[in-house]
Amino acid sequence: MKVLVVDDDVVSRMVLMHLIDSCGKFDIVEAEDGADAWQQLEDGLRPAICFCDLRMPRLSGMELLQRVKAHAELNTMPFVLVTSANDKDTVQEASSSGAAGYIVKPFQAEQVRVHLVGFLDQAASGYDHHAEDPATTLRRLGINAERLLVYLSGFQNQLTAAGGDLEVLLAKAQQPEAQARIDRLHAGCVTLGLDGAAVALKGFDPGGLTNDAVQAVLADVVRAVIHQSGLVRQGASA
Repeated sequence: MKVLVVDDDVVSRMVLMHLIDSCGKFDIVEAEDGADAWQQLEDGLRPAICFCDLRMPRLSGMELLQRVKAHAELNTMPFVLVTSANDKDTVQEASSSGAAGYIVKPFQAEQVRVHLVGFLDQAASGYDHHAEDPATTLRRLGINAERLLVYLSGFQNQLTAAGGDLEVLLAKAQQPEAQARIDRLHAGCVTLGLDGAAVALKGFDPGGLTNDAVQAVLADVVRAVIHQSGLVRQGASA
């Protein structure tokens, strides 16, 4: 499974590649900037997922994302932006343009793992997403497709952060606090019409939360968000 890592900072690129490698066995392909990445893609490289720095010379992460989404053979590839914490406005713009999510420097292993596990498990497990039809969600919330994509992207980022937070809470045996965090995520699933994910988050034994079980369900919920985002984009382009 090929993973493309694009970053003009060689140290950041090496750190990210190491974290990806620690998540499993991947064929990691590196590009020194967006122009290098685009050349490799034009030459036939077809990665399963791309992690790309936002700010680069020659061709930025946003410009590369736009080219990828306009390419018939590449536009379904999950594209994860690598950014600094002060790039939130640009990240929102990228999310509406089709980015699958983002990770923030300095990198944390959980941020990377969620994107990899979510994508690879989706292909391997055939998870049944059970979600509301996007058109129904749009009518119910009174918003357009672009806004729904922003909500879904923001929720995916919340799930990524929740994975690390819940691991800490459960390690400290703070079960009530962990359950409260899960309940908030459940409310988000209900609001966004992610019915199957909402059921999964309600399936825990209140007195027996374990980190392994929680992380597995969070990965399922991330897959549901990615799947629903794809359906929204398909509907918007139809």
